Amino acid sequence: MWFFIPFGIGFVLLLLKACLSRKKSRNPFAVDSRRPPAPLVIDKAERRKVIKQAFSPDKIPQYLDAIVIGSGIGGLGAAALLAKAGKRVLVLEQLAKIGGCCHTFNEKGYEFDVGIHYIGKMYEKSILRLMADQLTEGQLQWDKMDSPFDVVVLGDPSTSKQYNLYSGRDEYIEGLKRDFPGEAPAINKFMELVKTVSNRAGDMVILKMIPLSWARFLICTGLVNWLSPFFKMSSKSVTEVINELTQNEELKAIFGYIFLTYGVFPRQASFSLHAILIDHYLEGAWYPRGGASEISFHLIPVIQRAGGEVFARAPVSSILVNEEGKAYGVTVTSKKYPEPVNVFAPVVISDAGIFNTYKHLLSPKLQLLPGIQSQLNRARHGLAGFSLFIGLRGTREELGLKATNYYIYLDKNLDKLEAPYFTVSRDEAPKHIPVIYVSFPSAKDSAHEERCPGKSTLTALTFAQYEWFKEWKEEEVKKRGVDYESVKNTFAEAMLETILKFFPHLRDKIDCMVSGSPLSNQHYIASLRGEFYGISHDMQRWTPESVALFRAQTDIKNLYLSGQDAFLCGFGGALNGAMVCASAVLGRNLYLDLMHLKKQIKQTGSKKSN
Repeated sequence: MWFFIPFGIGFVLLLLKACLSRKKSRNPFAVDSRRPPAPLVIDKAERRKVIKQAFSPDKIPQYLDAIVIGSGIGGLGAAALLAKAGKRVLVLEQLAKIGGCCHTFNEKGYEFDVGIHYIGKMYEKSILRLMADQLTEGQLQWDKMDSPFDVVVLGDPSTSKQYNLYSGRDEYIEGLKRDFPGEAPAINKFMELVKTVSNRAGDMVILKMIPLSWARFLICTGLVNWLSPFFKMSSKSVTEVINELTQNEELKAIFGYIFLTYGVFPRQASFSLHAILIDHYLEGAWYPRGGASEISFHLIPVIQRAGGEVFARAPVSSILVNEEGKAYGVTVTSKKYPEPVNVFAPVVISDAGIFNTYKHLLSPKLQLLPGIQSQLNRARHGLAGFSLFIGLRGTREELGLKATNYYIYLDKNLDKLEAPYFTVSRDEAPKHIPVIYVSFPSAKDSAHEERCPGKSTLTALTFAQYEWFKEWKEEEVKKRGVDYESVKNTFAEAMLETILKFFPHLRDKIDCMVSGSPLSNQHYIASLRGEFYGISHDMQRWTPESVALFRAQTDIKNLYLSGQDAFLCGFGGALNGAMVCASAVLGRNLYLDLMHLKKQIKQTGSKKSN
């Protein structure tokens, strides 16, 4: 989805000139690295050796080429790309387990994912699938979800209506037309706009990869909006666009339902971003076979084979910058070691997010650099999230669970859901939870029964105010006291009661329940205010100015950004953040390299078939 799509022949030539005139490193996509997948490793001890290796100063590889802060897909992806280019990379993760939002946790024999709920564009021959296959050498396998992959529920449980979103562009559109028989023109126009805008999502890549001065010229002259449908539509809100298409309130809700996947209500969301997400799932959705931790489990060996290493329990407290303004390493401060440990490398990559990187890992003086201030002034914290994890007795078949997501909205006017919830007190808020995402991860994973026989899982998400939990932020995780647990349980129980109105047969099957507040997100995935998706994905972020500014390069030489804050949220967005970052570090356009590899694979396949 997010790959190099030119928006003008002259501009392409400029981009090629910029890439070809720079110092070249090895091509990580020089050969097709896929091999037959090995059997799934389910032995927990064997898996711990890979995804829970703790930091140890005496195990740090010598002569590092780069250090990566954070082990989300943006960090591991960038490290794997550099490793495939022959670089020795060290990845440092603050948590006890590698993976960021790709990690899983266990509770009473149940396995829960924390951030990988479903991924689009994973069909064979897609660019995103090619990226994932090359970085994991074909070891990461995918299960396709059921169709419909998403079900949207509108209204109070007693009077609600359900709408199905089917896999496949034609099936998706036909399903909408069956549900809204008089709205075919609006549906056709909406899908046409989605296609036009999403087909030019690669314009983001171009604006991030060309020199910033060139990007500013294109922006100041207005050429970027004239040449790119993506940027032309980025200043229009989702609400504005759909209001121009139809007066049917329920169809408007279906057009806008997917806003929950990026965390901005439709009136504040850019239609261009929205179009990317709609398009992303048009062919359906996939889930990693073996669970979300399979992603890091297969990326880590790639990094290690190039001489690098990946450590958990390695909290970075600062980025080392010399008097010349060049990053040259990091400081790890761990309770296990009495003194801070400095680790050195000529390149530092941060997958920790813009706010963490600039405000917590750099000195106050460095934070005042113009480029850093420009980014901080444009960045806002995204909405905080609340998570609910439920263990269910019984298999998928016994419980009648589907590999489908459910979006429950208690009002068909999605914009009206926001204010009544976020403006009330903490005590009143649980009574007004307006939206809940529900899925059954165990039903999406064909290997789940092998790992957790007779057990199923339910995951539910909603938004929450960070301020509702802020008073306990200084308390140690899992030791925040009775009052904190009571507040958290109030939200969890309110979510559960709504969920059980739609799935009443599960009430007697509940075996365990764990909830996570914004403070949980703060601890486990290092989001400063409990955000699900990093910096806000509101309309300001998708102006050409912001897209160009939030790039891999920083005002500090040899310091780069990766992940969702450098591109956009989700597995695909963060992985493309890694692609843009690694392109900058290696001095080559990895998208062109990937497209060349795709062409080679196609030609090889054609020869074999002949």
